[in-house]
Amino acid sequence: MTVKVSEPEVVPVPRARLGEGPRWDGRTGTLLWVDIPAGLVHRLDPADGSHAAVDVGRPVGVAVPRAAGGLALALSDGFAVLAEEPTTDGTAAKVELVAPVTAGERPGNRMNDGACDRAGRFFAGTKAEDDTPGAGALYRLGPGHACERVLDGVTISNGIAWSPDERLLYYVDTSTGRVDVFDYDPAGGRLGERRVFAEITRGMPDGITVDTEGHVWVGLWDGGAVLRLRPDGRLDLAVEMPATKVTSCAFGGPHLDELYVTTAWDGTGGGELLRCRTSVAGFPANPYRDL
Repeated sequence: MTVKVSEPEVVPVPRARLGEGPRWDGRTGTLLWVDIPAGLVHRLDPADGSHAAVDVGRPVGVAVPRAAGGLALALSDGFAVLAEEPTTDGTAAKVELVAPVTAGERPGNRMNDGACDRAGRFFAGTKAEDDTPGAGALYRLGPGHACERVLDGVTISNGIAWSPDERLLYYVDTSTGRVDVFDYDPAGGRLGERRVFAEITRGMPDGITVDTEGHVWVGLWDGGAVLRLRPDGRLDLAVEMPATKVTSCAFGGPHLDELYVTTAWDGTGGGELLRCRTSVAGFPANPYRDL
């Protein structure tokens, strides 16, 4: 079946310097995303167009819903929780750093993108601000805030997503120019064999999401598009975007058939939140579970 995707529209929200990590919060019917260097977590309610933001006080790679309420964050220096929801006044939020990460890494590293599996384990990785090869890692935050490094030698840890049956974990280290896939144990949260899923020859791969048909969608940094890849890694379609630096994508909306796309400012344009209507659905973000 051919998937239909509408022309992208600009969602009327503040422009970001580096928009990233769109995540659909199924509890509230709202979209979360971040502006990494600004330290802002945004929330959009598409039902009425209202927007709120919260300043978390330092760079933030991604925000995900938290089962106990509020949000879980991958901040510049580690995993944190935020009991408050984003508010319209934009005041600094009270965050609790529950698992410092970068203190044990190379100076100048920060956390980047991440996501949770259905069991509520929060995976997020790091990168060097100067993109030093192999300086980052991938971490898993489990119940009780137990944190474990699960992958070393990463340069720019980016998109993470699972197949619909959670037997596969798709992962992007942007510097490799490809999307990789791991065998995944959903019971224990363990990574198995790693192999190449798809080589990306247009721009660089960044954030990813998976639809209900098992296709992988990947945003292209310096590629100006979102690709839909078949379960065998072959290209299914390319959705052109009015921005060069496309960072990530996620499905949302009442029927989970709206593709939200984050972008970054490139010096002349970009930084908008974009939305496309599609004929396929995706999944809401899994929440982090502390317990």
